[in-house]
Amino acid sequence: MNGSRNSTFKVGLIQMRSGLDPQANLAAALGLIKEAKAGGADYVLTPEMTNILALKREQLFANIVAEEHDPTLAGLREVARATSIYVHVGSLAIKASPDKAVNRSFLIDRKGDIAARYDKIHMFDVDLAGGESYRESNNYRAGDVAVVADLPWGRLGLTICYDLRFPALYRALAEAGASFLAIPSAFTKQTGEAHWHVLQRARAIENGCFVFAAAQGGRHENGRDTFGHSLLIDPWGRILVEGGIEPGLFMAEIDPAEVAAARAKVPSLRHGRRFELVEPLAEPTYLHAVQEPL
Repeated sequence: MNGSRNSTFKVGLIQMRSGLDPQANLAAALGLIKEAKAGGADYVLTPEMTNILALKREQLFANIVAEEHDPTLAGLREVARATSIYVHVGSLAIKASPDKAVNRSFLIDRKGDIAARYDKIHMFDVDLAGGESYRESNNYRAGDVAVVADLPWGRLGLTICYDLRFPALYRALAEAGASFLAIPSAFTKQTGEAHWHVLQRARAIENGCFVFAAAQGGRHENGRDTFGHSLLIDPWGRILVEGGIEPGLFMAEIDPAEVAAARAKVPSLRHGRRFELVEPLAEPTYLHAVQEPL
């Protein structure tokens, strides 16, 4: 690997089924990362909530600590250094205060240093059919800053799970130069069956970006069912690799040149228009579009 932005590189998606024991979850992640290294991976992505998937507040706060004391982060930094690959921790539950956590993603470079952090912006506060309900904001503090980071092969936009439903975030990342969009997730089975594939492909297509989506999958120790189906999607919206619901490793070779090729075919990033919304009047009116300078 010569480090050129035109070089191909191999991506490994780590699919997990995190439980309530951070040590067991770390062991599972480390095993799959080492397997990815053996398979030639240059960059690996773990799913959201790599260290713990807990619904009950008391279980969560009994098992999480501040970033500087987190053993999962320390272990993943060490494996990045030992294997000399980029380890992107999809997210960890990190204690931010006595009563709030953050859902934080970490990009770890080949030396084991933290190259970027991102706190999930959009909190998953929803009520689904069948009584399935979540209030992420009860336990977590939302982030408020979008983050891009440079890899040897291009720029990466960092997001987490429910962020997927907010396309303006991804357009901002693409406009900031992102060629790759990371969307590590713990999607519910119910919403995953309805929306996972179409939303992931849409984010790739509308921004001309690769999408890396490592997922949690299956029935977890806390009784929650997550959808799995980790995806790697090219800038034209084609699925290059897909997992099932079982934990495992899914890999593909990535050619960054495909980003420019897709954007040349459909240059929507250059055609973006900002709209002025006109309030309704007694007579019909129209929306006025203002062309932004190129």
